[in-house]
Amino acid sequence: MIELTADDGHVLDAYERHPDGASAGVVIIQEIFGVNPHIRTVVDRYADMGFHAVAPAMFDRVERGVDFPYDADSLKRGRAIRTRLDWDEAVLDVGAAVRRVAATGPVGVVGYCFGGSMAWLAAAALPIRASVGYYGGQIVGFLDRAPLVPTMHHFGEVDEGIPLSDVDAIAAAFPEVPIHVYEGAGHGFNCDARGAYHPAAATLALERTLEFLSQHGVG
Repeated sequence: MIELTADDGHVLDAYERHPDGASAGVVIIQEIFGVNPHIRTVVDRYADMGFHAVAPAMFDRVERGVDFPYDADSLKRGRAIRTRLDWDEAVLDVGAAVRRVAATGPVGVVGYCFGGSMAWLAAAALPIRASVGYYGGQIVGFLDRAPLVPTMHHFGEVDEGIPLSDVDAIAAAFPEVPIHVYEGAGHGFNCDARGAYHPAAATLALERTLEFLSQHGVG
């Protein structure tokens, strides 16, 4: 783990991989389970594809070292931490990670669950090239924050926490934002450490994400 410093002086941990020859950066934004083994694996995968990848510990402002497994107690604990986190301060923490990888090249943001909502806010506030979110359940509450960079989002058709009416509201407010809904996929469909893992949806979403990042100069 490394340390990052946000604009307000807050110091947070982050998991980083910087492969030789990397010419673009990606900030991976965690779920509510912290920078756990799965999120570190996501960072590793992006690094293996040639990205300078960093996952900031977004919950460090409330509780340091959050690294939860995928179980009911951790879900409850993660949600409780998230409710205590200030969204605008969280954007500062993503910004610290963006600065870290910007020295390598153009930067994209990819976020999951809580991180999917953060990817939306990052697109409205930070100097990045592109932003991609997976099943960001809070986006519908931030439709007053318009993305300033190309933005794409992935949702599961049968997500028990994000009704399709919310997805439709995002699409109606921002018709220029590509939104993909995956048939038969639920919340967390990208995570191969969860029972909700949907391999076909995860594979297609990654293909679309990489194509989108490349299209906008990241990678």
